[in-house]
Amino acid sequence: MERKEFKHIHLIAIGGSIMHNLALALHDKGLTVTGSDDEIFEPAKSRLAAAGLLPAQEGWFPEKLDTNPDAVILGMHARADNPELKRAQELNIPVFSFPEFIYEQSKDKQRVVIGGSHGKTSITAIIMHVLRYHNRLFDYAVGAQVEGFDRMVKLTDDAPVIIIEGDEYLSDPIKRIPKFHLYHHHIGVISGISWDHMNVFPNPEVYRDQFRIFAEMTPKAGTLIYDKDDEQAQLVSIPRNPDVTYIGYGVHEHTIRNGQTILHTKKEGDVSIQLFGEHNLRNISAAKEVCKKLGIKAHDFYEALASFKGAARRLENLGEQEQTAVFRDFAHSPSKVKATTAALKAQFPKRQLVACLELHTFSSLNKEFLPQYESTLDSADEAIVYFNPKTVEHKRLQPLTPEEVQTQFGKPGLKVYTDSDALLEYLKTRNWTNTNLLLMSSGNFNNINLKELITAILKPSK
Repeated sequence: MERKEFKHIHLIAIGGSIMHNLALALHDKGLTVTGSDDEIFEPAKSRLAAAGLLPAQEGWFPEKLDTNPDAVILGMHARADNPELKRAQELNIPVFSFPEFIYEQSKDKQRVVIGGSHGKTSITAIIMHVLRYHNRLFDYAVGAQVEGFDRMVKLTDDAPVIIIEGDEYLSDPIKRIPKFHLYHHHIGVISGISWDHMNVFPNPEVYRDQFRIFAEMTPKAGTLIYDKDDEQAQLVSIPRNPDVTYIGYGVHEHTIRNGQTILHTKKEGDVSIQLFGEHNLRNISAAKEVCKKLGIKAHDFYEALASFKGAARRLENLGEQEQTAVFRDFAHSPSKVKATTAALKAQFPKRQLVACLELHTFSSLNKEFLPQYESTLDSADEAIVYFNPKTVEHKRLQPLTPEEVQTQFGKPGLKVYTDSDALLEYLKTRNWTNTNLLLMSSGNFNNINLKELITAILKPSK
C-alpha cells in the first residue's frame, strides 16, 4: 500500500503527552508543523517552544486552517465540535486520529502492536531498548518516556519496523474506535485483560470484546503473543485462525537474592536485571517472544536486558538510602495497583511497605467501579488512599466519602486523605526506619511537592 506524502501537518490539541511528541517527531522529519490547544502544560510547553512549535496563543483559531495543511491530526482531548475541526471539514482537509496517522506513516513497515490492560508500556520499552542496544533500525510510538530516547514517537522513511504501544482507549472524539484497532498489526501482544475505562466500556464483557477484535485482526502469517496465565487473555486468544501463530508466555524463571532479581536461562546461565516484580517477569517474557520474531537471539536479548532500567513512572526509584526507598508507579487501575504493591513487598520482604494510591481517573472515582479495588492494597503493611473532591466534581461524578473508600478497599487500618497538604505532612513526619514508600497515580497528588517529600523521608536519622 502506498504511503501518502505530507509537507504540512496541523495538530488539534498539540499539547497532549503523545501529541506533542508526534509534533516533535514530524518536525524532526522536516515537515512544517502547526498546532493549537486550549491548555498546554510542562514539559510539553518547553519542548514545543524549543522547537519553535509552541502556539502563540492558547485557544482554537479556525483561520489557521486557511493555510490548507495537507492533513489535520485530531487529539483525543479535543471535542467533536472543535471550531478548527469544523473548519478542516469545511475545507475537506483529511482528518486523522493519532493511530490512523501512525498507520498511514507505517503502511510499508512491519507493525508490532503491544496491547493489554497492564504492562504494555514496559513491554514496548524493553523491546525498544533491546533493538536500540543492537543498533537495529526501527520507528516507535510509546506512552511514556524511555531512557535513551528523546521522544515518545519516531517516524522515519527507512526503518523497516515500528514498535507501537497499543492503547485500548478511544482514538478520537469523532470515530470513537479503540486505538489498537487502527494500527493493523502483524505481530500483536495481549499482556492481560482487566476491566478499565468504564466511561467508555460499561461492563467487563464490552471491554474484553475490544481485545477479541484486536486478536481476530491478526492477519494471515501474523503472530499473536498473549499471557497464557491470564484467563481473560486466554478467552480472546484461543487459536481460531490456522494461518496465525499463537504464542503463550508466562513468568520468566527467576529467584530474588538480597533484593536483586536473577533470571535463570537455559543457555546463558543466570542474568541479573534491574527490574523486579512478577508482572515485570511476565513483561520480559512477552518482550523476548517479540524480539525473537524480529530476529534477536536469546543471548543478545539478555545482554541488552541487563542494562534496562525501566520506563518512566513504572516502579521508578525516586531515591533511597540504606533502609528506605521511595518508588513511583503509574498504577491506577485495580490490576496494576495489586501487582505493583505485591511486587515491591516481595522484593523487600524484610521492610515495611507504605502504599499510597491516588484515585484520579474517571473509573477509580466512580462508586460503581470502586468495588474493583477490593484487596488490591492487601500486600502493603500500611495503606493510604488520596482523592481530591474537586476532581470528582470536575468529572461530574457523585460525591465520594472517605468511609465509602475504606469500605470498598476492605483493607483494615486504611487511611483516606482528601487534603494533599495533610497527606504530605503525614508522610514527611512519619518514621521511615526500615520502610519503603510506594506512590501510585496517573496524576500528581494535587501537585504535591515530591522533592520536599523525598528529602524529608531520606534525611539521615539523628
